[in-house]
Amino acid sequence: MPIAVQPLTADIAVAGQLSPESMAEAAAAKAAGLSYAFLPVASGYQSPDEIATFAGLLETMPKPILAFCRSGARSGKLVRAALAG
Repeated sequence: MPIAVQPLTADIAVAGQLSPESMAEAAAAKAAGLSYAFLPVASGYQSPDEIATFAGLLETMPKPILAFCRSGARSGKLVRAALAG
């Protein structure tokens, strides 16, 4: 099953939790040079420190970036907060 991706900018997209079936696509991306960062955040609140950390990842990680969480909503909120500064 393909990963359902929602583009937020030209270089940043979000998705819901990756399923075991979608891991084949992620493994192919890793073989092609994918980088990965792990930043766990709570669903109801992202602290200023978490937002700043994520903003730093957006600046330093190779593009394009795919942020994912259970539904994609938390990742989307985090992206928007990080881009807003």
